[in-house]
Amino acid sequence: MSSSSRVPPIIASAGHLLERYDVLFCDVWGVVHDGVRAYARATEALIRFRERGGTVVLLTNAPVPIHRVEAMLEARHVPTDAYDAIVSSGEIALAHITEKGYRRVHFIGPRARDAAFFNAATATDSPLDAAEAIVCTGLVDDVNETVESYRDVLAGARERELPFVCANPDLVVDVGGRLYLCAGALADAYAHLGGDVYWAGKPHASAYVTAQETAERIRGAAVAASKILVIGDSVRTDLTGAKLAGLDALFVAGGIHRQEVTTDSAIDADKLATLFPSGAPTALVAMAELAW
Repeated sequence: MSSSSRVPPIIASAGHLLERYDVLFCDVWGVVHDGVRAYARATEALIRFRERGGTVVLLTNAPVPIHRVEAMLEARHVPTDAYDAIVSSGEIALAHITEKGYRRVHFIGPRARDAAFFNAATATDSPLDAAEAIVCTGLVDDVNETVESYRDVLAGARERELPFVCANPDLVVDVGGRLYLCAGALADAYAHLGGDVYWAGKPHASAYVTAQETAERIRGAAVAASKILVIGDSVRTDLTGAKLAGLDALFVAGGIHRQEVTTDSAIDADKLATLFPSGAPTALVAMAELAW
């Protein structure tokens, strides 16, 4: 795909496009489900792709281990035959903590929601002044808190030059039509302070390298970049990640950018154009929702 920006053409069905690929790196939230329920047409398309011999790797910035993603998919009635494997930011972050040998970290995130992550971490939770790094899965209270709520913590960490491990690079997430801040919002603020951030997930290389290794293990053979299609709803993570990895992309407009580019659930061509200014990452096509 050309690196020059263009507005992707709008299509209603993707079967003819999907047939050109062997592997899909498919986003989850905003593409497969909306945080509450599965999208039937999307899961049907993934099932059909797999039935034709394709491999589907769900690539999510969820800050939890893979087994928790599986449980969340089940709770939202996403059929297991819609995918072959899952790559999660939480799993990538956990591997990074182990690789770096961190023993004491300052965790930021909701303990109940992300208990699986905290329990799986090889480092123990420590006060900021005794920590070797900050590890963030999200805001502790994403209903009432903002980035400003963490200014003092981030400033203290920056003064100590602590690395920041971001277990969810998303800035916001759409839950049933409402947007909530994610760990990426805090990581972005820390980066603007000059802090060192490890982004465990999209749009960074760790996510796509892991996804490709996973797909090749499943298929038992190397997979050319030209045979991989990225499907996602975020310009910042999915489309940027695809561009950086040299992969084609399909943009689902009914996800996180829904309010910006759709009217009555249909894509507004003029609004879509504003999302793809010159130099921005683009996609081969745009759809209101994924469908065969």
